[in-house]
Amino acid sequence: MITFKEVDKSFLELYDKVSMNVNVHSEYKVKRINNGLGGLVLEEVSVEPYIKDLSIYERPTEYENAFDITNWRFFMAFDGDIPVGAMTVVGKTDGLNMLYGRGDACVLWDIRVADEYKHNGIGQKLLDMGVLAAKKDGYQQMIIECQNNNVPACKFYQKQGAALSKIDMYAYYLEPEVRNEIQFIWYLDI
Repeated sequence: MITFKEVDKSFLELYDKVSMNVNVHSEYKVKRINNGLGGLVLEEVSVEPYIKDLSIYERPTEYENAFDITNWRFFMAFDGDIPVGAMTVVGKTDGLNMLYGRGDACVLWDIRVADEYKHNGIGQKLLDMGVLAAKKDGYQQMIIECQNNNVPACKFYQKQGAALSKIDMYAYYLEPEVRNEIQFIWYLDI
């Protein structure tokens, strides 16, 4: 039986143990119409399958090295004592660019479900818990970042009612290993 709970920073070592793999089979290509003046078209295209390990970019045990995590909330899912899912919702935090200085918004910083537990509603339950907590904290919107090669996440956020509002084709330009990825920013009214 899977159990869910909000946790504090003392659980971050367990959080770190939850894999954060994306099984990539397709990605969204962005086509500019009239160099963008005519709009953008997203097309899902098949790619040679590969696994992208996002945990190399997200180490919860290192959050405090970069930020004051006082206004961060952590949620986890467990199968017995084994951590199988986790999520972080970030509130007001100095130096966090994704908030754009807004006090009425929070950020879905990280959500992950262990490979063998995907497609069992764990991500949905974690997100529901995070949205409820964000509402109680007085936030009106949740800002969510993902990339064009994380099609399952894009479809999940769209299913939640989030609106894709920003597409940055050069967000990762200075990072050679992900230079060709496209940043998608979603907004979820809560």
